[in-house]
Amino acid sequence: MTESVQHHYWQGAFIDDEEAGRRLAGLSATVEAALAGPLETETVLAACEQLAAALRDRAHPVHGRLAKHLPEGEDDAVLTELAAFLDRPELTRKLRRELGGTAPQRLNRPDAKETVYEAWAPVGLVAHIAPGNAATVAPLSLVEGLLAGNVNVLKTSSADTLLAQHLLAELAALDPSGAIAERVIVLRFSSSRQDWLSLMCAPADAVAVWGGETAVEAMAAHVPPGCRLVEWGHKISFAYLTRDAWQESGTLEALAADVCLHEQQACSSPQVVYLDTEDREEVFAFAERLAAALDRMPPAAREEELSPAEEAELSTTELIARLEAHLDLTRVIAAPDGSWRVMADTRPALTASPLHRSVWVKPLPRKSILATLRPMRRYLQTAGIAGSRTDIAELSRLALAAGATRVTPLGRMLGGYSGEPHDGVYALQRYSRRVAVQADERFATTACLDDLTRPVTFPAPTGPLLDKAAVQELNDSVDRRDAELYFRSGGSTGKPALSLFTYDDYDTQMHAAARGLLAAGYDPARDRTANLFYCGGMYGGFISFFSILERLGGTQLPMAAGPDHRVTAEALVAHEADTLFGMPSYLWQLLHEQAGLLRSYGGIRKIFYGGEHFTAEQRRTLTETFGIETIRSITYGSTDLGPLGFQCTESTGGVHHLHADLHTLEILETASDRPVPPGETGRLVFTTHARRGQNLGRYLIGDLGRALPGPCACGNRAPRFELLGRGGDVMRVAAYFLNYRRFVAIAEQDRGYRGELQVVLARTDIREQLTVRVERTDTAGPRELREAFLAGYEELRSAVDDRLLDLDVEAVDGAAFDRTATSGKLRAVVDTRHG
Repeated sequence: MTESVQHHYWQGAFIDDEEAGRRLAGLSATVEAALAGPLETETVLAACEQLAAALRDRAHPVHGRLAKHLPEGEDDAVLTELAAFLDRPELTRKLRRELGGTAPQRLNRPDAKETVYEAWAPVGLVAHIAPGNAATVAPLSLVEGLLAGNVNVLKTSSADTLLAQHLLAELAALDPSGAIAERVIVLRFSSSRQDWLSLMCAPADAVAVWGGETAVEAMAAHVPPGCRLVEWGHKISFAYLTRDAWQESGTLEALAADVCLHEQQACSSPQVVYLDTEDREEVFAFAERLAAALDRMPPAAREEELSPAEEAELSTTELIARLEAHLDLTRVIAAPDGSWRVMADTRPALTASPLHRSVWVKPLPRKSILATLRPMRRYLQTAGIAGSRTDIAELSRLALAAGATRVTPLGRMLGGYSGEPHDGVYALQRYSRRVAVQADERFATTACLDDLTRPVTFPAPTGPLLDKAAVQELNDSVDRRDAELYFRSGGSTGKPALSLFTYDDYDTQMHAAARGLLAAGYDPARDRTANLFYCGGMYGGFISFFSILERLGGTQLPMAAGPDHRVTAEALVAHEADTLFGMPSYLWQLLHEQAGLLRSYGGIRKIFYGGEHFTAEQRRTLTETFGIETIRSITYGSTDLGPLGFQCTESTGGVHHLHADLHTLEILETASDRPVPPGETGRLVFTTHARRGQNLGRYLIGDLGRALPGPCACGNRAPRFELLGRGGDVMRVAAYFLNYRRFVAIAEQDRGYRGELQVVLARTDIREQLTVRVERTDTAGPRELREAFLAGYEELRSAVDDRLLDLDVEAVDGAAFDRTATSGKLRAVVDTRHG
């Protein structure tokens, strides 16, 4: 069997007519089987992104394979147009604009104070009836169906090439999961095959028809009851000019450009030009000027023979207009070669043009716009308006009220913007259903219902590992349009680093962090929160948690971390705050310096911390001394990657769930780039999938951790991991590798130390020196702690015994600890050695 006979693409394979007919008979069961499996939006976005890149590259095999299905000379333009639509930024913007986010099918809580979940669900099966005169419409209509999560069956004309079939086959091949292929069926047959039309529409939940009234009416007979009919029909567009505008320089050229672009074949091409006048002579005079402007336009780029029907319509329309000129109703100005024509008509009624650079000019005073145009409201699309700012504001309202769905300046009628509604509606909403699930109080800490059944999965990360320096270099290549928000890190592990975000990316991350905070036990309906993170210097702590609380609708006291702890404590009491957000070191100082006031107040019930960790002894003190009921990580994240993990009500210490809807996590060996065995400690490597501006793939964040096996008791299926310190916690001192966290653990476990601890490294003339700074107010004294360190840390004792290292323990006030200026974080290790 030859390949040319196999002109149907069905779920990953090309088939012939006989096989297509057999499979159509079982289409309903095919759809049910496909819908049983998930299709992540990210899967579609990733495949489209790869295909777009291939379409732009003339040397790519995909470009060559698809170009064979287009007329020579058209391939570059058509494939470039397809690539522009399939670009990830364009599709991401479309998803946000039309469905509110990049994961619209996940059941999230639109109001965090209620356990009600909503999502955009696919309608099921969308049957697309494509037009025969637009090569890109058919495949792009199906891609819209995929973005909404549907199974799609597309009918192309029997006169069309196999571009749609092969383009969508290439798209499906870029998805290793096979989920896209399961949802794509492309059939090529004549509309005269009524049996096939009935079979493809019978199980459909929506039928999208591209074409005029005749095509829509023909398909309506096959649409079953309850099925949504989505009409993308032919529309009429017009220009409207005020007297001042039509006399301005450049107006005629802009209008002529709109008329000539695509030879009026687009629905947004002007067919009628209305003038804000009742004066017939002004209409005739303007028609002469417009004719001169059309005559100056370059000829059509490609000469095509008009069909007999098109020739007949042009000739008939022009002849009737010339005959009516004898009644002084019209005037016709046409090119000698028939390449354009302007038909001035004194009657304002909307009249369709025969196209091919044929345009009507009519009078229509603004007071008559509604009465004249509203009867044609079903057919109106674009109004290109020229006038003053006030005129445009007034006339736009009138044009929209009359039935137009778009208003543009002249010269840009055929232009558009990413995410623009089409014919007054959003396509993705027409291919979706808004669904809701109401739950009870058992779901108070469940932000996304889907998390209880399956985590989001992304394609496996590929490419080289990136460290912080490499990511900083990437900032130089970020498009300035994608650098809308600038943050600097706190600098606790080195020089502050710059991170760039789009506002859309930032919004996505703040919503994710908000969901994580609900999982940790934050109650936006009852908790009264003091935001005590540091602010200023481009540091994102305070700002981010302000945004998170805003999205949760939680009560917030946006105080920030201030140096006057008395003022802060008095404000907490005065405004009845019961929940604190902040850095552990700052909160520890605040609570202890103002212990009398805050303990007598007794209203602080919850602490959500970030950036550092409370030790087990500190947690015990906060619980027993201050009556704190909940102490949990507010988020685990970084300035450049955003929120990475969150704690649930079953998580303790450094245990977090991965924000699996944002990132993929790998854990690699410390000495090689191989994955660690299950449960072993290694370097945490994150790949983020929700960023437009920066491609942060396989980022070595500098933290150590291990994966935790098995399901979490909270029910959330997102992967879990345990933080086990930073790579920078390991210090090379006096030929030994010492770990900061060993000092913390020995002080806490052997001497019951509860305060902050800092290691300072220096070099004397004789040997190296390690000083452990501890809080003066703690019960464990320097002498006892030094003895505990030497007894419990063998490598440290060997370095001291070999007279390679001097060990001191120094008790200081809290203000004496070195902290980062912007975030207020305690610097765990301060290395003053040079050379």
